[in-house]
Amino acid sequence: MENKSNNSGLKAAIVVLALLLLGSIGYIYKLTTDNKETVNTLTTEKETLAEELKAKIAEYDVMIADNTALKDELQAEQAKMVELLEQVEKSKGDVAAMAKYKASYLKLKGEMDNLVAENKLLKEENVTLTSSLDSTKVVLDDAKKFNDTLLVQNEGLTKTVEKGSKLAVLNLKVLAVKERSSGKQIETDKAGRADKLKVSFLIAENQIAKTGNREYYVQIIDSKNNILGEKKTIPAGDKTLTYSFITTVKYENKTVQVNEEVAGKDFAAGTYFVNVFDKNSELVSKTSFNLR
Repeated sequence: MENKSNNSGLKAAIVVLALLLLGSIGYIYKLTTDNKETVNTLTTEKETLAEELKAKIAEYDVMIADNTALKDELQAEQAKMVELLEQVEKSKGDVAAMAKYKASYLKLKGEMDNLVAENKLLKEENVTLTSSLDSTKVVLDDAKKFNDTLLVQNEGLTKTVEKGSKLAVLNLKVLAVKERSSGKQIETDKAGRADKLKVSFLIAENQIAKTGNREYYVQIIDSKNNILGEKKTIPAGDKTLTYSFITTVKYENKTVQVNEEVAGKDFAAGTYFVNVFDKNSELVSKTSFNLR
């Protein structure tokens, strides 16, 4: 009986030990399984975090290339992202480290979100400013065109006034005369009889011309191409002007009659040419006459 009792106790002890062993094996298996799942989860989280960091770094590249105002701030924040990516890739991926990296990433992501919003605002302001500048440029261009038009009109008006203020020399006539001892002059068209040439012309009225003395140079050329009279010379641009006489007229915005005489003898027969020049040596009137 005692042996049976001992055997029963031994069997019971073996059963208990077997149960404990099975329980330990089950527990160890569960721990191993749980650890593998944890490792897999941490590995996945590490890879996911690394990919997110790479994506954000790439976004920074785009913003840096597109923005100069925030370039320094963007580069500084991007550098922090790059540093965190290096730490994540080198880490063993334990729970504490991953928690720290996630917290750092969320902080950096928040900074990035602020910069993105600021960058967007700057872009909108730049668009508005560009539009304003374009509008201003259009206004300035229009103003410049208007000023250019006024300048052209003023230049045209000035030229018109200058042109309008020039005095017109009219009715240029030359008569050959024979003067008798009594002083009486008899008109003639015979070269052998003439001893004077009488030159006359009108200076027309002009209300916008300046008043004062005006000088005119009269040139008489005979049929042999000789210049009669004083034969004095003045500069005329890059040339010279030889004249027969000079007449000075006091002009007061009213019509003035000019009468001058050139004495001579042995006048040649043929066609004579008479030219009148102003003080700028500009030809203002001309005519011709014949002596036979």
